[in-house]
Amino acid sequence: MSACTSCGACCACFRVDFAVYELDDMGGHVPSGLADEINGSTARMRGTDNVPIRCAALTGRVGDAVGCGIYEWRPSPCREFAEGSEACGRARAKHGLALL
Repeated sequence: MSACTSCGACCACFRVDFAVYELDDMGGHVPSGLADEINGSTARMRGTDNVPIRCAALTGRVGDAVGCGIYEWRPSPCREFAEGSEACGRARAKHGLALL
């Protein structure tokens, strides 16, 4: 099992901005109801601009068992995020989880 299916720290640590063309109502796949348009070219996943941060698509408890409610439709920053990367380590540390 991937650490990503039991972690979710990144989903509760970073702002997720992406191009509006990734929204389903703009021809993409990210559900528009889970994002806010920031300007004419940028959208943001709901919950990632809050304090504490928690993506609206995240299910479960960080560090225990998590999932992405829109995994197959997630935006490009989520697709590009690398398990075990430096950013992953920062997110895990913020939530008191060991580095991978």
